[in-house]
Amino acid sequence: MKRNATIAILAAACFAAPLLAHAHGGKHFSAGAPGDPKQKARTIEVVMREGNGTMTFTPDRLEVKRGEQVRFVLKNDGALAHEFMLATVKENADHGKVMEKFPEMEHDDPNGKRLEPGKSAEIVWKFTKKGAFEFACLIPGHHAAGMHGLIIVK
Repeated sequence: MKRNATIAILAAACFAAPLLAHAHGGKHFSAGAPGDPKQKARTIEVVMREGNGTMTFTPDRLEVKRGEQVRFVLKNDGALAHEFMLATVKENADHGKVMEKFPEMEHDDPNGKRLEPGKSAEIVWKFTKKGAFEFACLIPGHHAAGMHGLIIVK
């Protein structure tokens, strides 16, 4: 029970503050802001899978325009749970360290979802900032096995 309470407190500290800030007109997430599902969006399907000692996203590199809204259709075609977390490389690396301590941490956030095998989900995202951002699976060992991709916002 103590471990579950620690996970809940840690998750709240890591994720609630940025979400509340955004909901109240505060700062946006590093890669932009949650999109409006009622607005026009380009749909990009991202497939997660593992095999032959690697773990991958397909596609693993995307280019979008600043101001563009994207509907990510996430599909886990693998036999293991995977996740899609959209942030900077540094933020994902920092969060990956937390995931090493709490590998059962699940995500259902505006910028990330954890999916069990055979499941799918959507994230609608508006890219409001230029730069390079990463989408990654931060389940321990997955990033190191190649499960990360790059988004260039021009």
